[in-house]
Amino acid sequence: MRPYPSRPARLAVPAVPAAALLLLLGAACPAVAADGDPDRDFTIEDSRITESSGLAASRLHPGVYWTHNDSDDGPYVFAVDSRTGKTVATITMRGVGEPRDVEGISIGPDGDIYVGDIGDNLDGTWSHVWIYRFPEPKVLRDATVTATQYDVKYADGARNAEALMVHPTTGRVYIASKNEDGGGLYEGPAKLTAGATNTFRRVGEVPWVTDGAFSPDGGSLVLRSYFSARVYDFEDGRLGDSRSVAAPFQRQAESVTYTADGSALMFGSEGAGSGVVRVEIEGGAKPPGGGEEKGKPSGSSGSSGSGTPSSGAGDGQDGDGKGSVGLGAVIIVGVGALWFALRRKRGQG
Repeated sequence: MRPYPSRPARLAVPAVPAAALLLLLGAACPAVAADGDPDRDFTIEDSRITESSGLAASRLHPGVYWTHNDSDDGPYVFAVDSRTGKTVATITMRGVGEPRDVEGISIGPDGDIYVGDIGDNLDGTWSHVWIYRFPEPKVLRDATVTATQYDVKYADGARNAEALMVHPTTGRVYIASKNEDGGGLYEGPAKLTAGATNTFRRVGEVPWVTDGAFSPDGGSLVLRSYFSARVYDFEDGRLGDSRSVAAPFQRQAESVTYTADGSALMFGSEGAGSGVVRVEIEGGAKPPGGGEEKGKPSGSSGSSGSGTPSSGAGDGQDGDGKGSVGLGAVIIVGVGALWFALRRKRGQG
């Protein structure tokens, strides 16, 4: 078994802001849909999934989302049905050693599931990390699969990361590092190689990131943090213009993915019985391959780019129940920012 460092304490919320947060939780967290439709708000019901740290929409099974626990859980990946919140398959990976800190999951154009054992909470403890890969099962049932393991290192030295994204057309793997002073977007080689070291090189600058995902057409990349999210234009392997997303406030905001049809973003959280919240995308679905005018999702003449979340989600409108989510998040971020400012001022004075 590989040595595993003790995990530092999670982000602590002081008493005064915490009280304000609790008062706002009712407004910031919409009720889970109970109509049984897929790809809507849902709660992960499996008591084994207490640290859901990544989400990936199934390509073979509509309405199903793949997830995994954070650290020290084992080589397990879970398929959760968004209609019920129940686990419909548990996959055990063999041939990958002992996972250390699994933080991200993505599905490539080949239909394979990529699992990122890329966490490093001590920011530079591990000389290399790992990516595991196996075909998405055609039948949803508990199974043990043989996964391919890839050794990964960064060209500019070891670092912590929680976001693993596979581009849906090129198949190239990207990792976004996590740092309070700003992280980097790292690009892997054109093709991962088992039995050799795969070096990832920094190709862009990003903020604090806890997860990310490409839109189905590959033209956008969403990156989220604890209190916010941004969508970036993505072309020729590089980041372009970005815009904010009306992300929901969640107690441990750890995951995000696009729905398989690209019509919405799904935001997830850690914790027992954690919720997954849908945020609509302006203009509706944009299937892979597009075909419409560049930069304009189908059915929308005023969108700011492919995979653009609707700005209405944070402007106080109903927006399918999401208006209160964006407003609550803005208020909560303001409370947190005020507390940090006061704390810094006291420390300086």
